[in-house]
Amino acid sequence: MSISAKDVKSLRDKTGAGMMDCKKALKASDGDMDKAIEFLRKKGQKVSEKRADREADQGLILSKISDDRSKAVLLEINCETDFVARNDDFQEQARAFVDLAFKKESSSRDELMKESMGDITVEKQLETMVGKIGEKIEVSNVVFVKTDGALVDYIHPGNQLGVLVEFEGDVDAEQIGKDIAMQIAAMNPLAVVRDNVDTSIVEKELEIAKEQLINEGKPEEIAEKAAKGKLRRFYEERVLLEQKFVKDNSISVTEYLEQNNAPLVRSFHRLQLGES
Repeated sequence: MSISAKDVKSLRDKTGAGMMDCKKALKASDGDMDKAIEFLRKKGQKVSEKRADREADQGLILSKISDDRSKAVLLEINCETDFVARNDDFQEQARAFVDLAFKKESSSRDELMKESMGDITVEKQLETMVGKIGEKIEVSNVVFVKTDGALVDYIHPGNQLGVLVEFEGDVDAEQIGKDIAMQIAAMNPLAVVRDNVDTSIVEKELEIAKEQLINEGKPEEIAEKAAKGKLRRFYEERVLLEQKFVKDNSISVTEYLEQNNAPLVRSFHRLQLGES
């Protein structure tokens, strides 16, 4: 049967698929628009299955925060190449996922996958994108935070690294919040305070430090005490409030906040492309 250019364009507008793919879908569906849409979705699913084992370590980190800074979303969406990540359509769709996660207060990737975008779920929309673009595409991380304190978000230029910081109260000066978010981006702390560091990590650090000292000839009893001293230095490097402030190494992050009458940090989330 003859497929009109108008129908092809209409299907393209609805699905975002390429013109030739739309024409093939309409021919295979005898001109039925709904069947053609389903045809394209199934194609997307087949491409997804074929590319399931491919590496998708490119993409974008995006955020959205409310005007009153009481809730925010941080999201990572991945694809296979930087070329696709810089594509306007990909970026527009990624932003739509962020907006939806923010609206629905999705606290995990699995929750977001089940949400609807028009007449299909996010999961099905991703399959449609895969069919159109021909690369593995996935939303790998979704972070949603709601607080009675204050939230600050930071996306590093290039959208490959993002941070969301929760403060215990209002942060009057915008620069202070940004400074702390950039500190987290640059220094990659493990936790806000030392009590929140995973005990297995602490035990491993103590074991390594003790073994090094014994190998240097220190008696085991002395090595054990000295290892605790090395652990203090570990905390100074990897615990946010104990870290040296990157803009002034003469003070800690805690001292910087206290000097500016700013609230302490309650929690933070840091997403780096392909590493989460």
